[in-house]
Amino acid sequence: MKILVTGGAGYIGSCVSQYLIDKGNKVIIIDNLSTGLKTNIPRKSKFYKCNIQDKKKINKILSKNKVDVVMHFAAYIDNTESILKPKKYFKNNYLNGKKFFSNCIDNGIKKIIYSSTAAVYGNKKKKVNERDAMKPLTPYSSSKVLLEKYLEKNKEKLSCIILRYFNVAGADTHLRCGFDINRGKNLFLNLCHSVIKKKKFKIYGKSHNTKDGTTVRDFIHVNDLSEIHYKLSKLILKKKIFFKLNCGYGFGFSVLEILHKFISVSKKKINYEFTKKRKGDIVVSISNSSKLKKIINWKPKHQSLNYLVQSSLNWYKKMSK
Repeated sequence: MKILVTGGAGYIGSCVSQYLIDKGNKVIIIDNLSTGLKTNIPRKSKFYKCNIQDKKKINKILSKNKVDVVMHFAAYIDNTESILKPKKYFKNNYLNGKKFFSNCIDNGIKKIIYSSTAAVYGNKKKKVNERDAMKPLTPYSSSKVLLEKYLEKNKEKLSCIILRYFNVAGADTHLRCGFDINRGKNLFLNLCHSVIKKKKFKIYGKSHNTKDGTTVRDFIHVNDLSEIHYKLSKLILKKKIFFKLNCGYGFGFSVLEILHKFISVSKKKINYEFTKKRKGDIVVSISNSSKLKKIINWKPKHQSLNYLVQSSLNWYKKMSK
């Protein structure tokens, strides 16, 4: 199978690309390296430095490579930044994404796996399934909703699987690729900073309506997510489909629970403080992923919090050397 991956120098895109190559597939990566790491790009992939909205260059790449499936990861992903710079997220994530998909369709490439987010649901008090209404709270999640709607509007022209990721953590099992330790503000990265570099960790809010007052998140290890992409790429080749699928483990951990797990795994103290709640923060986000499990007979391999934490720390330590 020949798979085109946009954003393949980024965290999730690079790990999925490496997994696909390990399974014997040919991977073509497009990335403008604005946020991705060149060192993340798998050696056995074919790499093009290119913007997804550059129609001329994309046409050349598509005509040169007979692509079976497109996996689209390229996007800006910082919720907080999106509140400050909404136009940036609307243009890059939605408008440029729409141009890219339109270009794929025009070139006869009609099998697409799209990287969306659980943030499209907004705040929910229960586990969310794919039929629940989308209520995005930030320009980031709104941009994802808009591109989902574009794909649904064009579902007669293509086969498409929309994947709504819950919080992705960990690194490639063999530490060949992972998150950028110098960029981003996600929970696991910030806790790695606190363990390794002794930076003070901030907890945003302590009076949320949860068991310990801190926000609760469902997670998924990047290797489990990579396996999902691989299995779905085989499925989408066989028949015309249009699915929206949650990608998570189906249970949540609070920020304080994860903090204490980092302390126990690393055997290091973490200096932390509570600060005010952030605008756009979701209080509880937990998946119902039964549809995904049924469709591909998926069984998670890395769902223990211990493993999620240790995998993240191992990668951070490697990249800090």
